[in-house]
Amino acid sequence: MRMSPASLPRRVTAEFTGTAALVAVIVGSGIRADSLSQDIGVRLIANAAASAIGLGLLIALLGPLSGAHFNPVVTLSEWWDRRRKQDGREVLAYVAAQVAGALSGALLAEAMFGRAPGSWSTEPRAALHLLLGEAVATAGLVLVVRGLRHIGRPQLAPVAVAGYIGAAIWFTSSGSFANPAATVGRSLTDSFTGIAPASVPAYAAAQLLGMLLGMGLAGVLYGTDGAPAEPRKAPARRTG
Repeated sequence: MRMSPASLPRRVTAEFTGTAALVAVIVGSGIRADSLSQDIGVRLIANAAASAIGLGLLIALLGPLSGAHFNPVVTLSEWWDRRRKQDGREVLAYVAAQVAGALSGALLAEAMFGRAPGSWSTEPRAALHLLLGEAVATAGLVLVVRGLRHIGRPQLAPVAVAGYIGAAIWFTSSGSFANPAATVGRSLTDSFTGIAPASVPAYAAAQLLGMLLGMGLAGVLYGTDGAPAEPRKAPARRTG
């Protein structure tokens, strides 16, 4: 049975809840991994696995309500295709809910581990190679999201998007934040997954650049009409 379209308040609530839960998973798993091992590789494996699994579950659970963006980059790139039909106030509501959710999720994770909520991160992440990694991570995320829609396979998003983020945490130098809202939230934790507040603007700029690159690449690969791509039919064989 298909669900009827959710009202805007329900969709915004889903975006707040999903983003808060996602950031709580990212930050909380980082704190847990930090307390259990001094091996940075082990910590990264634990954090990447928890983040990917949590993201996949949240997309599966909340996708039917709000689309499970949990990320201003995804919201903005999706809005661009529907900008003539979609009210800009909906975009603002989504982004506000995502930022508020990210802040709440980081504070919740800190509180769950008995840490004083609201401690700013001291981890600088403004080096040029990290910003390049963040742009690449975000471009790939946008390409995955848009590609799934263009090929008519959006139902694969829980696995595909989660799998991509889990991989990108490893193959990019930045650790694949790929999410301006989560980046803001992660500035409130001085732990394994934190980012110093001074580095947030540069990371957000790299993410927006990555969004544009991902949209451009998706346009080159799939076209710009927003419709699912149809496979080319093989020419009929002559039998006579």
